[in-house]
Amino acid sequence: MVRNSISTKRGDSGETSLLYGGRVSKSNRRVEANGIGDEAVSTIGLARAQCESEFIHDALLEIQRLMFIANAEITTSTDHIDKLHEHFQVIGDEQISYLDSLLRRLEDEVELPPAFIIPGATVTSATLDLARCKVRDLERAAVDLYEDDLIENERLLVWLNRLSDCIFMMARYVDRDLPTDIVTGTRRKN
Repeated sequence: MVRNSISTKRGDSGETSLLYGGRVSKSNRRVEANGIGDEAVSTIGLARAQCESEFIHDALLEIQRLMFIANAEITTSTDHIDKLHEHFQVIGDEQISYLDSLLRRLEDEVELPPAFIIPGATVTSATLDLARCKVRDLERAAVDLYEDDLIENERLLVWLNRLSDCIFMMARYVDRDLPTDIVTGTRRKN
């Protein structure tokens, strides 16, 4: 039986391939941003695996799918962006509208406490807060690439900003039935 191997050995010299062409150092800013995106999508997966809410679980799965679109844009050089547009969807108004709708629903169902929220009221909300931090890291990396004309799609930046807001509210949603003093860290959960 012939087995496929995940190891191509093409990266042994410290280089990797970009989507649709080009080889760059593994320390390249575009590769770094893609790595942050991979960490974010994996952390979102960890939150999804712990989540008891079907609504949040399904939203996180959709967000993970959309993260692959975002990462594809990040790992495609501007020289090859036309190939990406030919074969894949890119982040645009439809994806932003999805997050806006999700955010409205979350805001309708969650009343934020009148004090600073300390992450860690539950394992799921803490994992979501970690995922939000990773998305903010990705947003900063994407802004850096955008400012140097290495990403052309400004809508991607809008989407990443909205995404971190949504994940923040998802964390609050999963903790919505807890007393305020637990969510704000003024009392330990028993």
